[in-house]
Amino acid sequence: PLVRAAALNHISPYFADVIWSGLSTEHVKASLDGNIDIDTLRRIWMPISPWPYVERMRTKQALLVYALYDLSFPLDLSRTLVSEFREKRIPHKVAVLPCGHYSTGMTPFKYLDGFTLCRFLSRNL
Repeated sequence: PLVRAAALNHISPYFADVIWSGLSTEHVKASLDGNIDIDTLRRIWMPISPWPYVERMRTKQALLVYALYDLSFPLDLSRTLVSEFREKRIPHKVAVLPCGHYSTGMTPFKYLDGFTLCRFLSRNL
Protein backbone atom coordinates (compact mmCIF):
# COMPACT_ATOMS: atom_id res chain seq x y z
CA PRO A 1 0.00 0.00 0.00
CA LEU A 2 1.22 3.44 -0.91
CA VAL A 3 -0.45 5.21 2.01
CA ARG A 4 0.85 4.19 5.44
CA ALA A 5 -0.28 7.15 7.50
CA ALA A 6 -2.68 10.07 7.35
CA ALA A 7 -2.49 13.32 9.26
CA LEU A 8 -5.85 15.05 8.84
CA ASN A 9 -5.81 18.72 9.83
CA HIS A 10 -9.23 20.40 10.42
CA ILE A 11 -11.65 17.52 10.12
CA SER A 12 -15.23 16.72 9.26
CA PRO A 13 -16.86 13.53 7.98
CA TYR A 14 -18.18 15.36 4.91
CA PHE A 15 -16.68 18.42 3.26
CA ALA A 16 -20.21 19.43 2.20
CA ASP A 17 -21.21 19.77 5.87
CA VAL A 18 -18.40 22.27 6.40
CA ILE A 19 -19.79 24.38 3.57
CA TRP A 20 -23.33 24.02 4.90
CA SER A 21 -22.64 24.85 8.54
CA GLY A 22 -19.29 26.64 8.74
CA LEU A 23 -19.32 30.35 9.54
CA SER A 24 -16.66 31.34 7.01
CA THR A 25 -18.42 29.47 4.19
CA GLU A 26 -21.87 31.04 4.57
CA HIS A 27 -21.41 32.84 1.24
CA VAL A 28 -20.75 29.54 -0.53
CA LYS A 29 -23.85 27.97 1.01
CA ALA A 30 -25.90 31.03 -0.01
CA SER A 31 -24.83 30.60 -3.63
CA LEU A 32 -25.80 26.90 -3.58
CA ASP A 33 -28.93 27.08 -1.43
CA GLY A 34 -32.08 26.52 -3.47
CA ASN A 35 -30.06 24.94 -6.28
CA ILE A 36 -28.77 21.87 -4.47
CA ASP A 37 -29.56 20.18 -1.17
CA ILE A 38 -27.06 18.98 1.41
CA ASP A 39 -27.53 15.28 0.59
CA THR A 40 -26.79 15.86 -3.10
CA LEU A 41 -23.79 18.01 -2.25
CA ARG A 42 -22.47 15.27 0.04
CA ARG A 43 -22.74 12.74 -2.79
CA ILE A 44 -21.02 15.04 -5.28
CA TRP A 45 -18.18 15.89 -2.91
CA MET A 46 -17.87 12.40 -1.42
CA PRO A 47 -14.49 11.76 -3.13
CA ILE A 48 -12.90 14.64 -1.19
CA SER A 49 -14.52 13.75 2.13
CA PRO A 50 -12.96 11.46 4.77
CA TRP A 51 -16.17 9.49 5.45
CA PRO A 52 -15.93 6.92 2.63
CA TYR A 53 -12.29 6.22 3.48
CA VAL A 54 -12.63 5.61 7.23
CA GLU A 55 -12.71 1.80 6.94
CA ARG A 56 -9.60 1.86 4.75
CA MET A 57 -7.72 3.46 7.64
CA ARG A 58 -7.96 0.30 9.72
CA THR A 59 -4.42 -0.78 8.79
CA LYS A 60 -2.95 2.74 8.68
CA GLN A 61 -1.79 5.18 11.29
CA ALA A 62 -4.09 8.21 11.58
CA LEU A 63 -3.83 11.56 13.30
CA LEU A 64 -7.01 13.62 13.59
CA VAL A 65 -6.37 17.29 14.37
CA TYR A 66 -9.04 19.86 15.06
CA ALA A 67 -9.29 23.27 16.69
CA LEU A 68 -11.46 23.68 19.77
CA TYR A 69 -12.82 27.09 18.73
CA ASP A 70 -13.08 26.47 14.99
CA LEU A 71 -16.13 28.11 13.41
CA SER A 72 -15.18 27.03 9.87
CA PHE A 73 -15.03 23.32 10.70
CA PRO A 74 -17.63 23.24 13.50
CA LEU A 75 -16.69 21.27 16.60
CA ASP A 76 -19.61 18.84 16.30
CA LEU A 77 -18.43 17.79 12.83
CA SER A 78 -14.88 17.21 14.03
CA ARG A 79 -16.06 15.21 17.02
CA THR A 80 -18.35 13.12 14.80
CA LEU A 81 -15.39 11.95 12.74
CA VAL A 82 -13.35 11.20 15.87
CA SER A 83 -16.31 9.22 17.27
CA GLU A 84 -16.56 7.22 14.07
CA PHE A 85 -12.91 6.19 14.33
CA ARG A 86 -13.42 5.30 17.99
CA GLU A 87 -16.66 3.32 17.45
CA LYS A 88 -15.13 1.33 14.60
CA ARG A 89 -12.00 0.75 16.70
CA ILE A 90 -9.78 2.19 14.01
CA PRO A 91 -6.37 3.09 15.41
CA HIS A 92 -5.92 6.84 15.64
CA LYS A 93 -4.50 9.66 17.65
CA VAL A 94 -6.31 12.93 18.31
CA ALA A 95 -4.84 16.38 18.78
CA VAL A 96 -7.05 19.28 19.81
CA LEU A 97 -5.62 22.73 19.22
CA PRO A 98 -6.61 25.45 21.74
CA CYS A 99 -7.54 27.95 19.02
CA GLY A 100 -9.86 28.62 16.09
CA HIS A 101 -9.57 27.83 12.40
CA TYR A 102 -7.79 30.96 11.22
CA SER A 103 -5.78 31.40 14.41
CA THR A 104 -4.24 27.99 13.67
CA GLY A 105 -2.10 29.88 11.18
CA MET A 106 -0.88 32.35 13.80
CA THR A 107 1.87 32.18 16.40
CA PRO A 108 2.04 30.16 18.63
CA PHE A 109 -0.64 27.84 17.27
CA LYS A 110 0.96 27.35 13.86
CA TYR A 111 4.04 25.96 15.60
CA LEU A 112 1.97 23.64 17.77
CA ASP A 113 0.02 22.42 14.73
CA GLY A 114 3.13 22.00 12.59
CA PHE A 115 5.03 20.20 15.34
CA THR A 116 2.10 17.86 16.01
CA LEU A 117 1.70 16.97 12.32
CA CYS A 118 5.43 16.60 11.59
CA ARG A 119 6.15 14.54 14.72
CA PHE A 120 3.32 12.15 13.87
CA LEU A 121 4.39 11.77 10.24
CA SER A 122 8.08 11.35 11.09
CA ARG A 123 7.18 8.53 13.49
CA ASN A 124 4.79 6.79 11.11
CA LEU A 125 6.32 7.05 7.66
